[in-house]
Amino acid sequence: MLTTANNSPAAPVEVARWCASRGWPVHPLALGRKTPAGNCAACRAHPHRPQDCPCLARGGWCHGFHAATTDTRLLDSWWSANPGFGVGVSCGAARLVVVDVDAHSVPVPERARLLPGIRIDDRVDLSGMTTGFDTLALLAAYRGRPDPAEDVSTLRVRTPSGGLHVWYDASAHPTLFRSSTGSGSRAALAWQVDVRADGGYIVAPGTRTQDGDYRPVGPARAPAPLPGWLADELLRTGHGEDPLPRRTAATAPATARAGAAGTGEARRVLGPLLDEVRECAATPEGAGFSEKLNRAAYTAGGLVAAGSLAADEARGLLHDAAEAARPWQSRRNDRIIEGGLDAGHRHPFRLRESP
Repeated sequence: MLTTANNSPAAPVEVARWCASRGWPVHPLALGRKTPAGNCAACRAHPHRPQDCPCLARGGWCHGFHAATTDTRLLDSWWSANPGFGVGVSCGAARLVVVDVDAHSVPVPERARLLPGIRIDDRVDLSGMTTGFDTLALLAAYRGRPDPAEDVSTLRVRTPSGGLHVWYDASAHPTLFRSSTGSGSRAALAWQVDVRADGGYIVAPGTRTQDGDYRPVGPARAPAPLPGWLADELLRTGHGEDPLPRRTAATAPATARAGAAGTGEARRVLGPLLDEVRECAATPEGAGFSEKLNRAAYTAGGLVAAGSLAADEARGLLHDAAEAARPWQSRRNDRIIEGGLDAGHRHPFRLRESP
């Protein structure tokens, strides 16, 4: 969880593992800060696209959320070397939408900029409006819906500056939502209300920075499904991307399509990991199911990337094993599988050739 048995804050590596167990890929944040840990000297000296970075294939953390993973072996390695690193969560890979409510002391803009796309009648008294809490509440009131900042059903995290992160699970929505910052950008929900989604990251609850702690508030410790009305507002304000594609054999790289049934060596490597997942059926709780499924998915993703296993077969094998052990949580199983496959796909698992 986010605290230890004696209610003290959990160590960063424990926070990272807690997030990964929920299928949320994580990456290190710089010591005491809310920004990603810096790139290595080679990456700083020779700028390149994150997807072309050799550090990621070697288990490095360069390029912020692009290096995010649920592989506990990498997490243990990263935080063993740097125990003070904070924890960031890659929102797009985790299918999270986090409403980031700010409480900065800045001048209030004209009413036309408070709620982009919504005309606020001159008769509406705005004299008490000072922060994003006010504009988010106003948006909810206009739609006749509850204020997300007061939503006790979902994970909410208080920030050191007095703001609030309201976490929602968008995995059931067919659209991949994009991030936004500021009401003057192309996509904007409300003044002093940012959106953390695809193309961005969020500071994990339990993380400590030089400015203070990111503390969960209220009873919820998991994101609730994204409310339909809020999804509609995100689409209205330009946060929607193309429908989320599922990586299949038709869209995977050519090397990943080699061998529709996979190689015997690939099945030998993956088989024991799938067996560990299935064996969790005998233990409803406390069997390390999420970690075992993530490990199998990560390995499968690496085999797909190396061309040793077909993407469709990998996904099918993982799904069948997960359903055999935890059939009552199919959506969560799929989230862990997709996160593990995506992370593993960035680290090809090249099998040794037979002599």
